[in-house]
Amino acid sequence: MDTFRTKAGGDFGVNKKIGLSVTLLFFILLAGCNSNSFSNLSAFDESDAILEEDLQVSETKDEIINQLKSTNNSDMEALISNNFPFVDSVVGDDTTANVYGTLLFEVEELADLLADIKKPQEVSDYIDGQQILAYSDLFIIIKDSEELDNATFIEVASEQFVRKNYSPNFLTTYFTIRMLDSFFGNNWVSNRRSYCSSNDCYGGYSTSRSYNKGGTTTNRGLGSFRGGGPSSGK
Repeated sequence: MDTFRTKAGGDFGVNKKIGLSVTLLFFILLAGCNSNSFSNLSAFDESDAILEEDLQVSETKDEIINQLKSTNNSDMEALISNNFPFVDSVVGDDTTANVYGTLLFEVEELADLLADIKKPQEVSDYIDGQQILAYSDLFIIIKDSEELDNATFIEVASEQFVRKNYSPNFLTTYFTIRMLDSFFGNNWVSNRRSYCSSNDCYGGYSTSRSYNKGGTTTNRGLGSFRGGGPSSGK
């Protein structure tokens, strides 16, 4: 089974350190705290939440557009990292995807801008608040934030990261099976779909927080798909 973790959110697919929590509660009880003290305990570290202030920059929108268009750098991740705040990273199967954010651009607007700067091999339609630019060596997945109004997240994932971690049921919402097989090898969709039918596969970056069965906690960073399509749950 694939396991993922984010830089801010910690390991995924690994049990929470229950013993530490029990010890903490024990000492709280010994200290004579009343029941109101427990209202402050949470399965999540709220300090990890992405805030609007994390995405604010000193440059204006026009200044960023001019910087993007005037660069001679063909490295799209370097271009993005130089102009948008880094917010998180997702560690998958021996590879890492980085996530950036902005309050100044909407998804389709930013996708058009980046595609004009360097033409992708494929550009998806805007579906379910997301749009994907596919280059030979990396994918840029641009999406609306689920939690912050007017915030857009930009995940930059290498071809290797997408091939080894992504769910085909997510990707086939945006690209044809033929296109995906041409990128990742013949029968990639079929083989990957078979694998993901019994294993959790990555379904794109998410800041949503959820509590999974088995005592593992998913902080921000991972959406997973098993079988079904992108609307199906973990």
